[in-house]
Amino acid sequence: MNSTPLPVDFPGLQLQMRSKWAWFVGIGAVLITLAAVAFGNLVLATTVTMFYLGAMMLVAGAASIFHSFQIKGWTGFDAWFLSGLLYAVSGLFVLSNPLFAAATLTLLLAIALIVSGVMRLWSGFQMRFHAGRMWVMGSGLLTLLTGLVFILGWPVNSLFLLGMLLAVDLAFQGISAIMFGMLLKFD
Repeated sequence: MNSTPLPVDFPGLQLQMRSKWAWFVGIGAVLITLAAVAFGNLVLATTVTMFYLGAMMLVAGAASIFHSFQIKGWTGFDAWFLSGLLYAVSGLFVLSNPLFAAATLTLLLAIALIVSGVMRLWSGFQMRFHAGRMWVMGSGLLTLLTGLVFILGWPVNSLFLLGMLLAVDLAFQGISAIMFGMLLKFD
């Protein structure tokens, strides 16, 4: 039994959402179009992703530095200032050399996948008497193999890998938005 309370006017909310089905389909189409553009030029998609990341890091660093001066007399000033400075410098590094930053990020992603895969495999081995252990082990093996493929192709794959991940994410978001919109229309 679901114990989550429904909004007071749930039927009205449902009708209102149903009336907006085309907006979901429209945003889904836009996202799929963006995914196609990203798939069409993965190096450009990777570069744009890194520029976006660098810009966000620079803004976050500047905001942290500004914030540190608002608490200048407090004991946390040094930590806020230094973390903001590190964020801003990192953002400038990413903006000045986005392809090297992509290579670094790809390497870190590969290492994280390998470690995560090994840990899931180990967890699966520890679950000897549980029926779902093969799913955990299968997930761990797939994650480990993905990390190894990323490492073996590094640094060349760093030119397109992050762009491909962006394109796949955009495609899945677009498909899910379209499907949600169509379900609203025909439900």
